[in-house]
Order: sequence, then C-alpha cells, then structure tokens
Amino acid sequence: MEKFFQLFITFFKIGAFTLGGGYAMVPLIENEVVDKKNWIEKQDFLDMLALAQSSPGPIAVNTAVFVGYKVGGYIGCIFTILGAILPSFFIILLIANFFVEIKDNPAVEKAFKGIRPAVVALIAAPVLRLSKNTKINRKTVMIPIVAALLVAFAEITPIIIIVVAAVCGILYGKFKRGKIK
Repeated sequence: MEKFFQLFITFFKIGAFTLGGGYAMVPLIENEVVDKKNWIEKQDFLDMLALAQSSPGPIAVNTAVFVGYKVGGYIGCIFTILGAILPSFFIILLIANFFVEIKDNPAVEKAFKGIRPAVVALIAAPVLRLSKNTKINRKTVMIPIVAALLVAFAEITPIIIIVVAAVCGILYGKFKRGKIK
C-alpha cells in the first residue's frame, strides 16, 4: 500500500506545483520517476512519453497511466491518475468560485498576459531537454517536418500520419533486428 501512496503523492506534488499543462509536467515527472525514485529506466520513460503523446488525452494523464501501470499495475494507474488530476480539479474549482468576480479586473488581465511567456518557456524547456536524449539526426528530424507539411498543405489528418508512422516504425524495428529480409 505504501507504493501506491508514494505514486499518488509523487503525482499530486507534480500536479499541484506545475504551471503550463502537461508538457511543463514532463521534466518533473521524468525527474521524479527516473532520476529520484528509479521506478523506470530513461529509455522506457522516453518510450512511454512517445506513447503518451500519440494517445488521445492530456499528456500528463497519459504519462501517469503508463507510469502507474509500469510501477503498480491497474491499481497504480488509479493512484497516479488521481494524483495527477486532483490538484488541477481543486484549483480550478477554487478559481471558478472567485474568477467570475475578478475576471474584468485590469490587474488580473495583465497577470495572465505576463504568465503566457513563462508558460511557453515551460513547454519549450522539456522539448529541448528531451530532444537531447532521443538520438535525433538528419533523417529523424525530417519526420516531423514532413508530417507538419502533410497536415498543413496536403490536408492529411494527423491520425493517418500517426498510424502510418507507427506501422513504419514497427517495420523498421523488425528490419533492423533482421526479422524482415
């Protein structure tokens, strides 16, 4: 039971003290579950993160699901999900009660405008940090560029691109291991 409590507390702390949404939570999750607690290996975390990004739903909750399952099975999932979403739920509930009264206040509007650049930085930092660990080269950098161009100009839905990329990745992995000749 202590393991589940640790999962809950870890994700509750991350959920409570992170501004900027799921991508801002990623480095904190990595720091806790890979570096501090050693629950997951770095490469496994990167694989989970790739799955979390391609799965529907918020990346922080998806990552919580994968970490919870890896560490504690289905019960671990429940504890990590609750830990990740409850802080936001309570904070939004609290803000909703007061925001209606102060939403038109010029100071509040200025504060939100000031927070925006910080949120962008919080999202950009983990992207740059994670890119260092993903063995990016000239070939792999072309994949997101081609995907973006296909979505923007060929009007291909991202779902088709994700499915095709997954199939190509599986085939490439099997080819590299010598299972396909």
